[in-house]
Amino acid sequence: MAVLVLQNIACEGPGLLAPILESKGLSPHIAMMGQGGPPPSVTQFQGLVVLGGPMNVDEEERYPFLRDEVKVLQQALRTGIPVLGICLGAQLLAKALGARVYPARSREIGFSRVQLTEEGGRDPLFRTQGRFMTVFQWHGDTFDLPKDAVTLASSAVCPQQAFRYGRAAYGLQFHLEVTPGMVTSWVREYLPDLVVTGLQDKGQDMVSEARTRAQDLAQQADEVFGAFAAIVEGRRAERVRNMNVTRL
Repeated sequence: MAVLVLQNIACEGPGLLAPILESKGLSPHIAMMGQGGPPPSVTQFQGLVVLGGPMNVDEEERYPFLRDEVKVLQQALRTGIPVLGICLGAQLLAKALGARVYPARSREIGFSRVQLTEEGGRDPLFRTQGRFMTVFQWHGDTFDLPKDAVTLASSAVCPQQAFRYGRAAYGLQFHLEVTPGMVTSWVREYLPDLVVTGLQDKGQDMVSEARTRAQDLAQQADEVFGAFAAIVEGRRAERVRNMNVTRL
């Protein structure tokens, strides 16, 4: 029971996600992108997670591995393997589904609220979250809702904060995987983003808020990522049943 995790940059690792998957009996196989060679075939795995990064989805000349990630996502979608895209991963998922990805009218950086739609309130990933969620954001791009997908959460700046395609493919524009240590690292690594948005004096406030919210962040991640793990297990069990029926 392994899940392929595509990581785009060292400072944006799986964070809270990895131990939650492990606690549910899923082994995260982390593939660092951009280090030569294609990623492993997704058909060897029970699920796929694509993490965030500072890249734009169309910077394929500078980051050729982005092409590989779109292909891996499309392969997972064709074969019905559950998918979770986070931030850049959500944008890549939207692109893999033919949707437009483009600069948002303003960057979203720091803790903010997103509102669940009616469908989001019923969805297995979010039905325990209430009407609003306080989440950590760090992005400048957004995307159109892919054809046949369903919006699960939105914000005033970016209407597409979370979506589901089919039964088991999810894109989350926000970061539920962050730990206080990750926020500290991003404040340092992505200082130019803070300068551009006039938030250069707010970095320590973000770190302090992450520490204050650490327990809530961990619970939120456990509920949402735990629900995704249950979907992975459910789809695996479904494939096994179908194989047994075929053999009969």
